Amino acid sequence: MVNRLLSTLAFCLLASDVLAAGPSLSEAQLDVALVIAVDVSSSMESEEQGLQREGFIDAFRSSLVHEAIENGVNGRIAVTYVEWSGVKDQRVIMPWTLIDSPERAVSFSNQLAYQPLRQAGMTSISGVIDYSRKLFEQLGGAPVRRVVDVSGDGPNNDGRHVTYARDEAVADGIIINGLPIMFRRAAGTPEMEDLDLYFRECVIGGVGSFVLPLHDPEQFAMVIRTKIMREIAGIGDGRPLIIPAQQGSMNCITGERRKQEDLLSQEKKP
Repeated sequence: MVNRLLSTLAFCLLASDVLAAGPSLSEAQLDVALVIAVDVSSSMESEEQGLQREGFIDAFRSSLVHEAIENGVNGRIAVTYVEWSGVKDQRVIMPWTLIDSPERAVSFSNQLAYQPLRQAGMTSISGVIDYSRKLFEQLGGAPVRRVVDVSGDGPNNDGRHVTYARDEAVADGIIINGLPIMFRRAAGTPEMEDLDLYFRECVIGGVGSFVLPLHDPEQFAMVIRTKIMREIAGIGDGRPLIIPAQQGSMNCITGERRKQEDLLSQEKKP
């Protein structure tokens, strides 16, 4: 009961803070508008989810991130935190928030820390990319850069093909970066051995887009902090808008095929 009351109070304080900043969001000159899109599908174990959440909480408390924001041309960014799973399962955990000072960054972090963790079902990277495009429309203004930060531990297996969503977002001027989660678990192996290659060839896109894989759970905080700093500063790897898949290197519908194979194997069971 106490935790529920604290959570409610925290969300009310967040709402008042966002409302206070709301009118200026559409008018503010932003360095970047950032959608943090976090995988909560069934393959994400509870410990994995906790480390992921703490990584983002720590990032916005970091003085290095505060400096990256301050050193921008305008010194302000807008951030929203979205949890996603299946094609129709996206939830805004933290609405668009203007961050233009260390105090606002820490406030964002503190409010995020109050939100409960959840676990859902399928994995629709295409769904969260499409959803993120709608979120950018809420800002109304014209940020210098619009970035979707996608973290996940498996390939797209629900909704339309991820390359379709990726290509349409990139054509609209949106940058998509990837954080593939690839460390071994209790079961023995990661969800997909070459998930970083899948993200590089099938998910990311836009000027300066990049993939930053995570191979060690103890490095969650450091990798997420580094990724957020690069996105705020607009530091990419100079690759072209879309990385074309090399013949025989990566099948961008591998998740969908695996899903069909699993369904067929279940049907054959007596």
